[in-house]
Amino acid sequence: MPETPTAPTPPRQRRKEARPQELIDAALELFAEKGFAATRSEEVAARAGVSKGTLYLYYPSKEELLKAVISQRLSSEIEAVREYARGYRGDCASLLREVFTEWWRRVFDSPTSAVFKLVITEVRNFPEIAAFYRAEVVDPATALVGSVIERGIASGEFRAVDTRGAVMSLLFPMIMLCLHKHSLGACAPTLEMMDPHEFIGQHVDIVLHGLRGRS
Repeated sequence: MPETPTAPTPPRQRRKEARPQELIDAALELFAEKGFAATRSEEVAARAGVSKGTLYLYYPSKEELLKAVISQRLSSEIEAVREYARGYRGDCASLLREVFTEWWRRVFDSPTSAVFKLVITEVRNFPEIAAFYRAEVVDPATALVGSVIERGIASGEFRAVDTRGAVMSLLFPMIMLCLHKHSLGACAPTLEMMDPHEFIGQHVDIVLHGLRGRS
């Protein structure tokens, strides 16, 4: 007996379900273009094709909207990597290389890369956002990378190093790469810089070389 075809979702219902994502996408675009402080809520609503009142139904304030951007674009990604790392059975160097090259290339190539510039340049004036970013991004990301490095040290794969310093050595150049993309890199071509994807791979190789235990 043939299956009864599923009725298509009405356009209005599809539109309503898509609104949070449309608002987040519009907010990130405008925050990257104009900055968080300079962007008005009505501009976000207009770009998403909804009224300002509709925006406030989903996100009561511009700060809540930025929190949603951070949660969706970074926090959820970090959690996904943490779950992947928990079940990973290979060596720690391969895990770090896979996570850093694939994840950071994906982040760099997407609008998510603008989040770092937003935080670095504007969060000082928004302490609530600063606390949220630390709790949702900085602390879990530092703990995740640190746990992999400590696992490698315990197994003898990596030499004994200051874990936090090693984490910063891996993370900071990646953040700087994204910051450059949305500052100097957005103003003029920078021919003197190497390809960002090549830089990410080379950077990870250099740090892993320094971490490996001596035979």
